Amino acid sequence: MKITERSSLAEVAIVVGDALRRAGIRGVLTGGACAHLYSADAIPSVDVDFVLIETSTMAALDAALTPLGFRRLRDRYLHDLTPFFVEFPRGPLGIGEDFRIRPVWRSRGGAKTLALSPTDSCRDRLAAFYHWNDRQSLASAVAIAMRNRVSFSKIRAWSRNEGHAAEQAAFAAELVRARRASRVRSS
Repeated sequence: MKITERSSLAEVAIVVGDALRRAGIRGVLTGGACAHLYSADAIPSVDVDFVLIETSTMAALDAALTPLGFRRLRDRYLHDLTPFFVEFPRGPLGIGEDFRIRPVWRSRGGAKTLALSPTDSCRDRLAAFYHWNDRQSLASAVAIAMRNRVSFSKIRAWSRNEGHAAEQAAFAAELVRARRASRVRSS
């Protein structure tokens, strides 16, 4: 796959992840771009975040991304043909206080990348809602849960451990509302 002016966020994320994989760099797709992948493009984002799970150098990242047409500007990689940019937030890979994250492989068009699982992507969005009352992140978590199999028991236990049982109840209520609205639209 090649990045063009018509490349979607999901395509850019997968292509970048595949380039990292081929370069021997272990990065995991996280954040809004990962949520975008699991929400059937319902969640907008302009950045593609990869958390590196092994040490890498800027030179190695440059070597992996330059052939795709990216250029580094400080800590961000830009591409002339797409509005989406790539960043590498500081690790370790974790969601709240949980650092036992098991990434999954996502593929498209022969390219593949490591990414958070649907459950972990949902928790990642919920973490933003819990800590910053970010309502867009709550909507993202609901969209992910509407379109994917997620472990609600894992989400509940994690939320309780993070001290956000009340906020998790708000997520559950919002998910019920979204499911009802979806059934009404389908009828």
